[in-house]
Amino acid sequence: MKYHNPVVSGFYPDPSVCEHDGKYYLVCSSFQYFPGVPLFESDDLVNWKQTGYVLTRKSQVMLDKINSSGGVFAPTIRCINGRFYMVTTNDTTHQNFYVWTDDIHGEWSEPVYVDQGGIDPSLFEEDGHVYFMSNGADDNGVGGVVQCEIDIATGKKLSPSRCIWQGSGGRYLESPHLYKINGTYYLMAAEGGTEYGHMITCARSDSVWGPFEGNPHNPVLTNRNKAPFIIQGIGHGDLIQDKYGDWHVLSLGFRQQHIWRPYHHLGREVFLTPVQFGDDGWFTCGKDGTTDEFYDIKGDFVQAPQREFTFANTDWNIEWCFLRHPHMEDYELSADKAVLHGTSVTLDDVDSPTFVAMRQRDFHMDMRCTVKNSGGIGGLTVLITENEHYDIFLERTESGCNAVLMLNIGGIKHRQNSVPVKGDSAQLIIRADSFGYSFFVAQDGSEVQLGYGSTKYLSSEVAEGFTGVMTGLFAVGGTSEFTDFICAYRDAE
Repeated sequence: MKYHNPVVSGFYPDPSVCEHDGKYYLVCSSFQYFPGVPLFESDDLVNWKQTGYVLTRKSQVMLDKINSSGGVFAPTIRCINGRFYMVTTNDTTHQNFYVWTDDIHGEWSEPVYVDQGGIDPSLFEEDGHVYFMSNGADDNGVGGVVQCEIDIATGKKLSPSRCIWQGSGGRYLESPHLYKINGTYYLMAAEGGTEYGHMITCARSDSVWGPFEGNPHNPVLTNRNKAPFIIQGIGHGDLIQDKYGDWHVLSLGFRQQHIWRPYHHLGREVFLTPVQFGDDGWFTCGKDGTTDEFYDIKGDFVQAPQREFTFANTDWNIEWCFLRHPHMEDYELSADKAVLHGTSVTLDDVDSPTFVAMRQRDFHMDMRCTVKNSGGIGGLTVLITENEHYDIFLERTESGCNAVLMLNIGGIKHRQNSVPVKGDSAQLIIRADSFGYSFFVAQDGSEVQLGYGSTKYLSSEVAEGFTGVMTGLFAVGGTSEFTDFICAYRDAE
């Protein structure tokens, strides 16, 4: 059967995958957003359904007033003796920790901390021994992939941290994952940085402690020289074997806006690439060491990504999320409307504004919602950081209500347009393609365009950072009611 990449679209970076009882489970980074670490489930590695989050309580992760692209980095999920473990880094507090659950659909434990530095932690278990690895420096100050044995019940180190591999020579060695396949230990990592030079490299050894020999054909997967090509940044992957015995790598990558426009704003997404083991024991990925848009794999499935999102067909606890730790007393969320009670905190602040959002999942989008404003401002936004976002909202003034378009680029705020509306309610509309967002206000069947903002200025290349555009509802300084929400994705015309 043929499938199309990405298999999970939108800002879901740093994927990690494991299998248990015939099902596959996937986690991704969440950075400054809460709940933390989105959790997905699949029967076929192609169709992924988000089932919730791993970090659902404030006690599990510190996110107070952290900058964009801080917080929760690069989780790894593993199932050890029927118990699930998710290990990750809070890059803001510089702590590696893991949580666990015996019910993949239930709550996860409080964090267990490991006294080893670096980021991108992972776990490997063999014969009752559990090994913890990350990229950083070992107990002697040697940098690279660093490993120690831990007591999985307490997180206590049972051995010194030791550097087991220093990569193939690329910068920013990260994302280590260890596997034992046919009696050989394979160590897979990412190098080159999570941008256009990103790549997956690997090494192997006869011992869990090395020495590890690098693959002479490294990198085993990269799109760094595949140009002009929409899919770029492939790297940071995790190996998985399917029910037919075939191997695959789930990795991050991003889609640039056009083959001649090297900007990406949807964030790093999840791509699936076939893996082949050769007679020499090394593995290769894809057809030529790159990730393509389409592949054929075994299985009887229909790839059916969701293309339309409403209040009724989404779950506030699954598809939606908040900036940092939300103040839930400011939200009234139901299947037919959202009432947001705005505070003095705005989208420009490194704090928790009254804001609830979903990832933007594709380039071509139509989002609309009826907004009723009873004070302050309330509306829709496309946001990548506190310094880069486009907002269309209703603003209550002494003389009535206005529809306003505000563009924030690099912290420079531009009030692009403002038009009066009848009463206190209007439909706000955002239409997007690869190159920009167009903003409209509608009343009585008539639309007025308020302006336009380029996607380039909401891209990682301009706004910087590691996240992607979020589409959301917000309120500041008063109460706004949101109804008739729909966010629909369409194919390019």
